[in-house]
Amino acid sequence: MQKKSKKVSLKKIVKKAVKRVSKNLKREDKKVKKPVKKKDKTFVRKLGIKKVKNPKSAVLKASKKSRRVEKLEEEELLGEEGIKAEKEKRVKIDSRDLGIKKLVKKGKKQGYLTLDDVLVLFPDAEDDIETLDFLYEKLLDAGIDVFDMDSEKEASKLAKLEEIDLTKIKLDKTTTSDPVRMYLKEIGSYNLLTKDEEVELAKRVEKSDEDAKIRLARANLRLVVSIAKKYMGRGLMFLDLIQEGNIGLMRAVDKFDWRRGFKFSTYATWWIRQAITRAIADQAKTIRIPVHMVETINKYKKIERQLEQKLERAPTPEEIAKIMEIEPEKAHEIVKISQSTTSLETPVGKEEDTRLKEFIEDEVTLSPFESASRELLKGHIGDVLRTLNAREKRVLELRFGLKDGRTRTLEEVGKEFGVTRERIRQIEAKALRKLRHPSRSKRLRDYL
Repeated sequence: MQKKSKKVSLKKIVKKAVKRVSKNLKREDKKVKKPVKKKDKTFVRKLGIKKVKNPKSAVLKASKKSRRVEKLEEEELLGEEGIKAEKEKRVKIDSRDLGIKKLVKKGKKQGYLTLDDVLVLFPDAEDDIETLDFLYEKLLDAGIDVFDMDSEKEASKLAKLEEIDLTKIKLDKTTTSDPVRMYLKEIGSYNLLTKDEEVELAKRVEKSDEDAKIRLARANLRLVVSIAKKYMGRGLMFLDLIQEGNIGLMRAVDKFDWRRGFKFSTYATWWIRQAITRAIADQAKTIRIPVHMVETINKYKKIERQLEQKLERAPTPEEIAKIMEIEPEKAHEIVKISQSTTSLETPVGKEEDTRLKEFIEDEVTLSPFESASRELLKGHIGDVLRTLNAREKRVLELRFGLKDGRTRTLEEVGKEFGVTRERIRQIEAKALRKLRHPSRSKRLRDYL
């Protein structure tokens, strides 16, 4: 029994010893400080902060101080109006993103959206092509369809127009060219469909019936014209807008779900608008600028205007780059990308009877005087060469490229004649000596 009690007491002693050691280790860990990184020390020293007990908090304070300094510099350059404009832009972007989130949430909940749902959150969407294109892209990515109830009224209005009356749709004088009138007359011959006919055709489209696709699309070509008309004057010709709208119409034909109970025109409007706005964003300029770069350019120009008012002079790209927190090289690149292009066919003058290209110097084409001089020189060289024998004449023509403009080496000419390089050099030297004779050289001296 004594041995057993000894064993128990030994266990207790070992337990107590382990606890004591672990407590001591914890105390030692608390006393040990984590090493401060060299770059943290340098950063703290540069900002003039004295040595502190907690280096991490010092670094945080230093970075906060640095941000405050940058903010003050920005306020000084931009001024109150500039800062206000920047805040407004951030609020606009935040509200746009929030609006899209709300639309996506609502669309997923009810399975679709109406155009009224979109206009409640984005009332000015039609005036901003970039925002509208961005909105369409996000909703398409989320797989949400949008229906326009007003398009049904528009379609019924167009249905009342007869074949001849369709060509009298109110358009600008610049728009109503002969091809436009011919197109309007042609689409006026296609009858609109009833709801039952649309459902019947949509069912056939699901079975890959090409005739049904064509008939459903043709019946809604007038709807494309009425929508395209609203986007005139934004960089694309009227017929181009119609063509892009027709592409959107064909997509709508492929994706239309008749089971939802909506008329086809209410569904197709969304796809037609999406196709037209994307085309304007992509093709309105000669050189396409991506949407994200358009936003950057707009920001650059806005800051440029604000700084110009503040500094009372044109700001440098470096000053603008500092506000935008980008490299100066990037600012120069933005300026280069934002340059507008001008057609060489642009009319110039009050009467507009001349073109811009007529005022641009052509550095490649020779002037009439130079061209005539060269032709005369060519003729005189030919006359002089004819005084030499056939071999000498041929050697000079090959060596100086007088026939095709390509000069040959001694070795290349030697291979053609089947002789050595040295022999060709001798023939060339002899021929040139003959040409230097006053009886021959006087004909060419005037061109020197």
